[in-house]
Amino acid sequence: MVNGYVAALVRELELVVNDLDPATIFFGGGTPSILNLRQWETILDAMRNLGLSEPDEWTVECNPATLSQEKAKLLHEGGVTRISMGVQSMDADLLDRLGRVHSREMVFKSYDILRNAGFERINLDLMFAIPSQTMAVWKRTLEEIIAMGPDHLSCYEVIYEQDTPLYEQMKADEFDVNEDLACDMFETLVDFASKNQFHQYEVANFARHYDSGYFDIPNEACLHNVNYWRGGDYHGLGPSATGYVRGRRTTNVRSTAQYCDALNAGERQFDEEEELTPLKRAGETAAFGLRMNKGWSFDEFIAATGFDLREQWSEVMENLVKRGLGVVEADIFRLNSRGLRFADSSGAEFLK
Repeated sequence: MVNGYVAALVRELELVVNDLDPATIFFGGGTPSILNLRQWETILDAMRNLGLSEPDEWTVECNPATLSQEKAKLLHEGGVTRISMGVQSMDADLLDRLGRVHSREMVFKSYDILRNAGFERINLDLMFAIPSQTMAVWKRTLEEIIAMGPDHLSCYEVIYEQDTPLYEQMKADEFDVNEDLACDMFETLVDFASKNQFHQYEVANFARHYDSGYFDIPNEACLHNVNYWRGGDYHGLGPSATGYVRGRRTTNVRSTAQYCDALNAGERQFDEEEELTPLKRAGETAAFGLRMNKGWSFDEFIAATGFDLREQWSEVMENLVKRGLGVVEADIFRLNSRGLRFADSSGAEFLK
């Protein structure tokens, strides 16, 4: 089944390659590192043969339990420049509660494997506000992670998705959601990261910056995600993958079997397709861009969308400022620290 999926993915690449000139590539939305060496060789060979193996940035998500020295070496030699490793927590009990298959020892081992393989850019992915997670445990995890020396941190408040152990526990009333503690953990994260030379450039993302002088975005930021947040186009390949190209949003079929059958027949199938009006696209671009600390300069937004925030969304911005969530500085509108904490609801105002 997995070999069939890899073959279908390569076929999809072949179908869209003439419309591709990627500055960044991101393999994620699951556990790509679960693929074996032969399967990765098939993908990397296809990328090379199609002229796609030398983007400015190429990220692969990894689970600490599915990484080996051979796999890390293969990915690095194949052109991958950045690894995002799903750590989630360094507490054994919390890892068990999350249903994770890796241990804290595997995190240390996998990190060393990646560095030894030559990876200079490593992101570590964490969760906070996990049920039963105390502030002391959260601080200890941050201290251990910082001490490892990563270049980037992605830190997300836990969400309760269906078909996960946490969702079932929540349905069974096995714990209460503590929003106040979640807010305190977020503030602790921002403060701790700043004190350790990590620059918050988006709600949940922190990166080092090794150059001197002024900067908007740290040079260890994830460029692929920056493209999302600034309204750039991107192709989505694989089951359930969402693409956004020239104002058209598509979502591939979610069933892996249906995905493979369609590609075997030489065609792509979508579960959803939507043509966005220029104004709707601009509203989404505003909302996503405001997740970034830099916000939007009015001139930059006009250049990106053709619309002026001060015309179509002046009341929205005024309302966010009055509520203590937004700030207007010279020719820039951005969310303040409180607004960033509630960036989803703040940004939603631009979608109405």
